[in-house]
Amino acid sequence: MQFQRPSFIQEQRLKMNPQMLQSIKLMELPIAELREKIEQELERNPALELIDDKSTVPLEETEIKGSEKYEYFETSSDPGRRSSAKASEEHKRFIEGVLTRSETLQENLLRQLQLEPICTELKSLAETLIQNLDDDGFHKENPQTLYTEPQPRLLEAKKLVQGLEPQGCCTKDYRESLAVQIELFSNNPLAQTLKYSESKDQDEDEEGAIIEKILDNLDLIEREKYSILAKKINLSEEDTIDICEFIKTLSPFPGRAFASMSQVRYVVPDIKVTRDDDQFTVNLNDEAFPVLGINPNFEKFGGSKDKEAREFARKNIKEAKLFIGHLSQRSQTLIRVSNAILEFQRAFFINGPKALAPLTLSDIAKELDIHETTVSRTANGKYMQTEWGIYEIRYFFTNSISGSGTNRSQFSKESVKETIKEIIATENRILSDKEISGLLDQKGIALARRTVAKYRKELDMGSSYNRR
Repeated sequence: MQFQRPSFIQEQRLKMNPQMLQSIKLMELPIAELREKIEQELERNPALELIDDKSTVPLEETEIKGSEKYEYFETSSDPGRRSSAKASEEHKRFIEGVLTRSETLQENLLRQLQLEPICTELKSLAETLIQNLDDDGFHKENPQTLYTEPQPRLLEAKKLVQGLEPQGCCTKDYRESLAVQIELFSNNPLAQTLKYSESKDQDEDEEGAIIEKILDNLDLIEREKYSILAKKINLSEEDTIDICEFIKTLSPFPGRAFASMSQVRYVVPDIKVTRDDDQFTVNLNDEAFPVLGINPNFEKFGGSKDKEAREFARKNIKEAKLFIGHLSQRSQTLIRVSNAILEFQRAFFINGPKALAPLTLSDIAKELDIHETTVSRTANGKYMQTEWGIYEIRYFFTNSISGSGTNRSQFSKESVKETIKEIIATENRILSDKEISGLLDQKGIALARRTVAKYRKELDMGSSYNRR
């Protein structure tokens, strides 16, 4: 006879309390959403008071208020603000009157994912992959680096996301995206052509090889050099034309269908980097961050004889102080990360985008002794104002490209793209991608022709044929 016996298992778990969750959520919010969150918290918690808001208060009114004294929570963050009742009401009407924003690529994919009859594990993997996509639908970071442990079902989750609309997302670049779309399309003319070939057992391998050759010669499709392409892929010109016409219907950047529908965004920098000779200073954008405090009138209820009123007051004051503290922590982390970026990318702040050095989230995390996810949350959606322009903080994190020569120097992807842009802008004659590759090699940057073509297209610069 079998018996069930109670057993004890000792394990470590991280339980996320509401305070920790709020801190994490505030950390990842960009300024626009942070201000909305502050508005919501002000309406919800009567103990919280907006002390100063330079973004909505007129200059004359600010000068008058500057002479008034406010007693507010002494550790109040960079954050929070109190404008006049009129300005606050105007801001509220503005928020309420804003048009509904268009659905983002991530929201669209996540909505479709919820309808898929899959297990929780696979859904969780797919959600992480979706959140890692940029506006084009490509990976921001290598999917393998998103997880602390190997994920056996990662490929399955990747294929799942690739099959959602728009098809071809969750890929590393436009080449892989087109290859995925060709494979997923049920009426693929290439497959139909090979279906009636004599060597049917090799159809799949042959199709893959032809797709590879076609993607290597997209410029021939663009210039409609079908006869040349037909010889390269060993098909008749008629079949080649059908395949090319089919490929033209695909989208090499599937995510852009959603990016084009998004509303115009006015970027407000979170951080300002100012320069005095070779000395740089990192400051929070005071005009973007409100200043919050505790309502002094509400604090009086903390000593009320009415037990219910006293508990209500104490509870709200405690929550208000926690909220202000989390805003302060957000600002301090943002300042620390920005200072670290300044040290790593000092050459950029002195010489401009061409001097951008390779930098990873891990580099900053090790320097500040914090987790990579904290750096990632701090960087996402936040902007930094420099003398070279306003850049998303994510811009400063870029992969390295090995250089050539005796010193084997390292160049960042973005700096190489800037160099390519400069070469094309100053070319005396139309240079091919192979010639650009040669010029880069002279500068100590070893880059293949296909990689030059890829970066050129990311810069939205036409081929040598289109630049004539």
